[in-house]
Amino acid sequence: MIGAVPFGLLAACVVVLVPMAMAGYHLSRKKMLFFSGALFITLAIGVHLTPYFPSVNDFVTTVSSVVVFENRRDSCLSHLHDVVWEVTPSPNFNALDNNTVNYDKSWAWPSSFAVSACGFQKLGRFDASDLLNGSWVVVAGDSQARLVALSLLSLVLDSGPLEKVNKDLFKRHSDYQIVVGEIGMRLDFIWAPYTVNLTNLVSKFKRNRNFPDVLVMGSGLWHMLHFTNASDFRVQLQSLRRSAASLLPVSPETVSERPETISASGSGSARTPHLFWVGMPTLINSMLNTEEKREKMTDVMRGEYDKELQKSKLLRKSGGPLWLLDIESLSWNCGVRCTVDGMHYDMRVYEAVLHIMLNALLIESHQKL
Repeated sequence: MIGAVPFGLLAACVVVLVPMAMAGYHLSRKKMLFFSGALFITLAIGVHLTPYFPSVNDFVTTVSSVVVFENRRDSCLSHLHDVVWEVTPSPNFNALDNNTVNYDKSWAWPSSFAVSACGFQKLGRFDASDLLNGSWVVVAGDSQARLVALSLLSLVLDSGPLEKVNKDLFKRHSDYQIVVGEIGMRLDFIWAPYTVNLTNLVSKFKRNRNFPDVLVMGSGLWHMLHFTNASDFRVQLQSLRRSAASLLPVSPETVSERPETISASGSGSARTPHLFWVGMPTLINSMLNTEEKREKMTDVMRGEYDKELQKSKLLRKSGGPLWLLDIESLSWNCGVRCTVDGMHYDMRVYEAVLHIMLNALLIESHQKL
């Protein structure tokens, strides 16, 4: 027995195909007229058949919108580090002292079409506070991570409280915690100079079933100085990758899916954290302040550590769980005039890192300010 829908399709085909065949027979000598008639009849077929496939239009619309969004998101994320620098002599420039304080630095995203279409923005205090309202942010690692934490606090705090933060945050090799009461944001800085320290930290979060909303981690400089073994560094990174990937609700190969919002985890929360990796900076060997550093932290060794980072597949671009905050490229482009010791850079560099991270959070949580 023929169902209603198949019967309707059959009837539609008879109605439109028979006239098409007749038109082709009678108009075959007049090709232009034939093709015009064929086009008209083809459109008629579409009109007759569309009602019987209501899901097709919905499917195409849904798939195309998802693909467009995903492509645009990935494209914008890839352009976040396209930062241009302007480094100029300061009004009090001293030609005899080629120090970073002699230069004024500023940075911006270029005005190219691809970057402009993404709508990147330097967030002010109000917007950053709105984005991070009620969030728990953990920054863990060495001095590079500490400077990222300082940059964040410099954005959301007034100058008065920030003076005390500077004093407490930079106590040698110590942890630091602060709650910004106005926005309910908690920030923990955890001194963790080695990758194994970071792995232990992630394991602690899992044991307690209590995860931060934003987890920013980074290491490598201490390992390079005290172990000088790039392959061992990769092994530690792979262990961290496995531990960090288990925080996500999907496999490491599909970690591009991210949580929809940023808000406080709270005790016992299963919310997925946003994971970032603070890359190592460009090292200017001649400016390093000890002989041991100049001997061990060479350009060649720095390159080996970078290769092993890529091999570890810790980073999102290689299928891992952490999105790279590329201090290397930012510090390289800012240049030698942005550092006093060839390792730690002017706060403008870490400001750029922070705003790249905040814009990534906006993109990945589908939010607009």
